[in-house]
Amino acid sequence: MHRRSLLIAPLLTPFLSLPGHAGPSPAWTLWRDRFVAADGRVQDDLQGISHSEGQGYGLLLAQAYGDRDAFDRIEDWAQRHLAIRRDRLMGWKWEPGQGVTDWHNATDGDLFRAWAHLRAARDSGWAGSEGRGDAIARDIAALCLAADPRAPDERLLSPGAELQDTPGRVLVNPSYILPRALRELGEAAAIDALIRTADHGTTLLAELAQAGPMPDWVRVTEAGFEAPEAYPTGSSYDAIRVPLYLCWSGLPAHPAVQQALRSLTEDTAPGETAIDRARDGSLRGTSTDPGYRAIAELAAGRRINADAQAIAAQPYYPATLLLLAQVAQAEAGA
Repeated sequence: MHRRSLLIAPLLTPFLSLPGHAGPSPAWTLWRDRFVAADGRVQDDLQGISHSEGQGYGLLLAQAYGDRDAFDRIEDWAQRHLAIRRDRLMGWKWEPGQGVTDWHNATDGDLFRAWAHLRAARDSGWAGSEGRGDAIARDIAALCLAADPRAPDERLLSPGAELQDTPGRVLVNPSYILPRALRELGEAAAIDALIRTADHGTTLLAELAQAGPMPDWVRVTEAGFEAPEAYPTGSSYDAIRVPLYLCWSGLPAHPAVQQALRSLTEDTAPGETAIDRARDGSLRGTSTDPGYRAIAELAAGRRINADAQAIAAQPYYPATLLLLAQVAQAEAGA
C-alpha cells in the first residue's frame, strides 16, 4: 500500500472530446488500448501489477469519456479479482501469475470506484450502477474513517480499513482526500460523515500546506503532525495528486494548490516538473513527462492539452494523471 452535484454538458455527450476534435477522444482511446487489457484489467506498466487505484481510475475515465464497454469490462475484472473481501471494498494489489498479493484495501481506489458508479447512474444513465456507489460509500464511511486526535468530533480519511494506529495517532495519505467525491457520495447516500470528512479534509490540507511541500504520508497526533516511520518521506508521486483533486473539487485558490504550484515549478529547468522533494523542500527529482506538467498547468489555471501523442510518450501513471487533469479541468466549474 506504500506507493504512490455533477451535471455538465460535456459529460452528457457520448464522449468527452478534446478541443478541435469531433467524436471520441484520441487520447482516451490510446490510453484504453495501452493500459486496459481485453478482460478489463488496468495495467500499471512501471510496477508490473494491477491495483484497486488503477481500476478506480479506469472506471472514472471510462465514464467521463462515455465508453460504456470499457467501463463494464473494468468493473467486471474488479468484481472477479479484487472484490474478494467480506465488505464491498477491494483488495489492493494483484500480480500476474499470483493473483491478489495484498488483500487489504486502499481507500482511494474504493473512493474512485464508488464515485464512478454514482456518476454512471446519475450522469450517464447507465443501468447496473444504481446503488453500487452508495453501497461502497457506506463501507468507506463505516470502515475507513478515523477520529482526528486533535478534534475527536471530526473524521479523517484512513488509507485502509485494517490500518490500526496507536491511540491518539492516525496515519493519513493526503492524496486520498478527494473532497468532491466524498461530498457527492455523502449527499447521494445520505451519509453525513462523508460530507464532514470532505470539509475537514480541506482544512487538514490547508494546515499541511503551511508547513511546506505536501507530504506523501503524515501522522496526525494530538500534538500536531509527525513523519510516520516505515513510510516514504518527502513529497512526490502521491502528493502530486492533491492539487488535482482540489481543483477538481472547485477549490483552485486553496492554499495547498498554490503551495503545490510552487513545489512543482521552482528550481526546475525548462520543460521539467519537480516530482520529488525532500521534507525540507530540496529538489530530489524532476520529469519531462506531460502528465506531471499537466498538474502544474491545472494548478496555474492554464489549459491542458491532452493528445494521443502525449499519452503514447509516457508510462501509465503520468498518462493517467494527464487524462484525469483534463477531466478535472472540464468539470471544475460544475
